[in-house]
Amino acid sequence: MSYIKSQLSLLVHLSKVDKHIAEPEAKMIHYIGERNGISYEEIEAIIDNPGDMPSISNLDPEMKFDYLYNIVQLMKIDGKVFQSEIDFCEKVALRLGYKPGVIADLSAYIYSDPNINTNKDYLRSIADGHLIPRKKK
Repeated sequence: MSYIKSQLSLLVHLSKVDKHIAEPEAKMIHYIGERNGISYEEIEAIIDNPGDMPSISNLDPEMKFDYLYNIVQLMKIDGKVFQSEIDFCEKVALRLGYKPGVIADLSAYIYSDPNINTNKDYLRSIADGHLIPRKKK
């Protein structure tokens, strides 16, 4: 599965945490997919069957941050944030190599509207402050 399809699958898993994909969530998933060249039909297929949770531990730092940014934005997009969504995002953050507190810190700066952008370099610096130090081999 390509990187972007894997990310869409993860976003579908998050949107289904509360047992319902809200219209704004579906629109955002489509927006991200179409912006990255994925057809409407392919996106619908992923929404219908996201498959297993994708492997995200071996992504490069930029991809990890991209996942993190998109899950926080999706969590907030419908204007309702459920504890189950926060828990899901924190688990994903851990799998990406971040401390769970990164979700709360980024939430303060990431808007629910994908057309409102905060400086991603600034957000990346916040996220990098939550990276779990790698163990030396």
